[in-house]
Amino acid sequence: MDFVNFIVNLLRNPRKSIEAAIEMGPFVSYGFVFLIIFIETGVVFFPFLPGDSLLFASGFFAHGGDGGGFNIFILLGIVWVAAILGDQCNFMIGHFFGRKIVASGRVKAMTPERMEKSQVFLDKWGHLAIFLGRFFPFIRTFVPFIAGMGGMKWHNFVLWNVLGGITWSTLFTLLGYFFGGIEFVKEHFELLVVGIVAVSLVPTVVGLVRSHLKKRSVS
Repeated sequence: MDFVNFIVNLLRNPRKSIEAAIEMGPFVSYGFVFLIIFIETGVVFFPFLPGDSLLFASGFFAHGGDGGGFNIFILLGIVWVAAILGDQCNFMIGHFFGRKIVASGRVKAMTPERMEKSQVFLDKWGHLAIFLGRFFPFIRTFVPFIAGMGGMKWHNFVLWNVLGGITWSTLFTLLGYFFGGIEFVKEHFELLVVGIVAVSLVPTVVGLVRSHLKKRSVS
């Protein structure tokens, strides 16, 4: 199982994908969780990775809802480190290479609409945007990048990075953990995972639609 195939399979069938990773041993299973969370938050080229749903699904398996496989305390430590280091890496990429990356136009995920939405979010909430942005797909990938590119002080960034990373990853992991023993959750696991992705994307979609309508009204 390579990383790309795992991502594709995770989006299509999260239960079987995580089961397969767990069967390969703790190093592989925890490693995949770490990589996905780290890359989604830390590499500006991959904002589409399913961070929210993966945290929920991992918490579900830590509860033992489908045979177990994760230790909740080890899992929390893994996702905390991945989330914090991911945003820190993204900040540094933005700080040192941000303007060159944007000017190149080669990052297809970095559309003008997404960049504008993230910039508005950062301008509105300031340092708090680093914390709040964790809860919005795409925005959580672009906000630290823009913060680094815009010259935000590192000591201000790292405080909100730690608080946001721990809060976001703990919340979604424990949701899966505490609801993992409910029969309805076991029977409709895939549907719930898809629902989490859909709900978390709503604010981003609404923002993009508003931005598009605003541009049309101006023109």
